[in-house]
Amino acid sequence: MKLTKKLLFVVLICMLVFGMFITGCQRRTAVSEGAFPGKIAIVTNDVSQNEEEFRSAEYLVAKYGANKVVHVTWPTNFMAEQEQMVTTVARIAADMEIRALIINQAVPGTNPAVDRLLESRDDMFIVYCSPQENPPDVSRRANLILNTDDLARGAAIARQAQAQGASVFVHYSFPRHMSNVLLAGRRDLIRQECELLGIQFIDATAPDPTGDAGIPGTQQFILEDVPIRIRSLGADTAFFATNCAMQIPLIRTVVEGGAIFPEPCCPSPTHGFPSALGIDAAGRGTDIPYMVTEITNAISAAGMQGRLSTWPAPASMAWTVTGAEYAIKWIRGEVPRNAIDESVLRQCFSDYVMEITGIYVDAQITDYVDPGTGQEFPNYKLILMGHLTF
Repeated sequence: MKLTKKLLFVVLICMLVFGMFITGCQRRTAVSEGAFPGKIAIVTNDVSQNEEEFRSAEYLVAKYGANKVVHVTWPTNFMAEQEQMVTTVARIAADMEIRALIINQAVPGTNPAVDRLLESRDDMFIVYCSPQENPPDVSRRANLILNTDDLARGAAIARQAQAQGASVFVHYSFPRHMSNVLLAGRRDLIRQECELLGIQFIDATAPDPTGDAGIPGTQQFILEDVPIRIRSLGADTAFFATNCAMQIPLIRTVVEGGAIFPEPCCPSPTHGFPSALGIDAAGRGTDIPYMVTEITNAISAAGMQGRLSTWPAPASMAWTVTGAEYAIKWIRGEVPRNAIDESVLRQCFSDYVMEITGIYVDAQITDYVDPGTGQEFPNYKLILMGHLTF
């Protein structure tokens, strides 16, 4: 009997040790699958300019750890603080463990900052997200560029507005954005499609949020101007604005006036909608199914079904994560050094969208082609998704 008890005790100990060994192996395997040599750096706007971009970097810090992902932000008024942008990137370049740099957004001034980095580093994979400088210039500096297919969006936005009942389309922007060939080209294509569809197009100028009045001045303008236009043009007016800071006041005034909102500048269920509709997003900002349900309920309660829409997944967050995941594969040597493997890129994008929405999105990915010269830029990828109408 004593021998039997001893034998049972030994067996139990062996089982416990074996279980600990298996668990340890599983943990080591998980770490090895997620690990990569060195570190990556992510530069985003701060939450006042675009919260989604900021949160997308937080997502990657949480996934890989602060010891693997360095997250810094551009100055809020980046247009007036270009030297600070150079300093921000120079600090990243000085850390030789950093193997990749993802910038979202690549606002004006990004190119000079990256030029300073390239003076001392030629071993870094650089990703530009939503660049606001000319495509030929950014393509010479970045290994990979990710952006919404703004030219294709032009016709798509106008057609979506028509499907929602629009007879008038108001496009808000300012000279800095309209100096960007893609944003200006999208505006022109919205205008052209509106003409074909019989929709009156109005090109409206708003204050630049990086100007003297800042973000508060731009938002106050939207809060005051939109109701005036709804009263004069009617509720079947669609509104679109090119700047992130404009989205919350624009959505709010559209809902109050019963107008139409085809999509935000950075299409996403979480871009502008939660704050504008009074949705409690505390701790749930990246829970897309929850946000879609809450937005749908709020819009239904306001009697605005079918009048607001967006993309099913947050574009700006997808750019950061897709760019970072592809860069990590580059660091590991899993993709070509001097070309973009579009199938891998598509998988990175689809995996992230599936993770946060629970649905598979077959996005359209194309290379940017200069409309004037016909030159194709194979490292500049344009992405387009369909609409989610609330």
